[in-house]
Amino acid sequence: MSTVDATAGEAPATAGEARSAGWKSSLRERLQQLLAFASLIVIFTFFSIANSSFFNYGNVTNILFSTVVIGTLALGTTFVIITGGIDLSIGTGMALCAVMSGVFITNWDLPIGVGVICAILFGGLIGLVNGVNVAVLKIPPFIATLAMMLVAQGLALVISDSTPIYFNEDPAYTKISTGNLLGFDFPNAVLVLLLATVICVVLLNKTILGRYTYSIGSNEEATALSGIDVRKWKIIIYSLAGLFIGLAGVMISARLGSAQPGTGMGYELQAIAAVVIGGTSLSGGKGSIVGTLIGALIISVLNNGLQIMSIPQEWQSVILGLVILVAVYADMVRKREA
Repeated sequence: MSTVDATAGEAPATAGEARSAGWKSSLRERLQQLLAFASLIVIFTFFSIANSSFFNYGNVTNILFSTVVIGTLALGTTFVIITGGIDLSIGTGMALCAVMSGVFITNWDLPIGVGVICAILFGGLIGLVNGVNVAVLKIPPFIATLAMMLVAQGLALVISDSTPIYFNEDPAYTKISTGNLLGFDFPNAVLVLLLATVICVVLLNKTILGRYTYSIGSNEEATALSGIDVRKWKIIIYSLAGLFIGLAGVMISARLGSAQPGTGMGYELQAIAAVVIGGTSLSGGKGSIVGTLIGALIISVLNNGLQIMSIPQEWQSVILGLVILVAVYADMVRKREA
């Protein structure tokens, strides 16, 4: 009798502890987002004081404009990293998708809308291949996406014959990025990023895809034992990230007015850095889209501010590397405290 009573008495305490742990975890994530946002404000304020030409409408718009490509890549990568994976192919994959948009629209004379959709779907194909390699063939994500990074880099050069593809005869294509739908000096590219962010927030927080993304990253074995087809959902998640690779390819080629096969290298590092700076854990299970967007803005503000202050490019790389180290160390501290 006493054993039964003791067990019955322990259940509420255990449930209460679970609720308390969940509340503390949510609070830590909110604090991380606030910390990232506070860091963004501090950096922005510093550059505004350091250089009078930093804080004006034209430069702020330029910062937002430069955030589009990194932010778009980072949005899709957030899903992958929350599962405990990584995607190194997003930079060169973006370049390949940009080249394919040139092939579809300029070389094949497809309507611009059809060409854009095809380029985005081609990015989804890259993600699908990554997902199959990781989920079905069980190749470690680092190796699988590193191989795809090299394949995409080579294909972009082969398909374009190592020369840019220009959209001179399709000015409407460039307006996807540089146009002003709102009627004043505010680029369409930023609106595309905001719309993509809203879609990702809904997917991650309000759908079964988001729940499974967190579940796989938190404990993949337990997720599989609960009856969830982990392989299928990993493929879906990597394919979703691929769609954002395709979208980024469209946005960068529309901004430049050309598909440059040599671009892409280095974007994967900045996108992953944006995700980590925004509070997503590299070990999986934790992360947010809002945090990722803040991380992308931090990188853009840093790059823009350092350029305005005429800091040499090599020192810009050093500073960005130090910021990434701090963000990763903060993630390690959070895990130890949890």
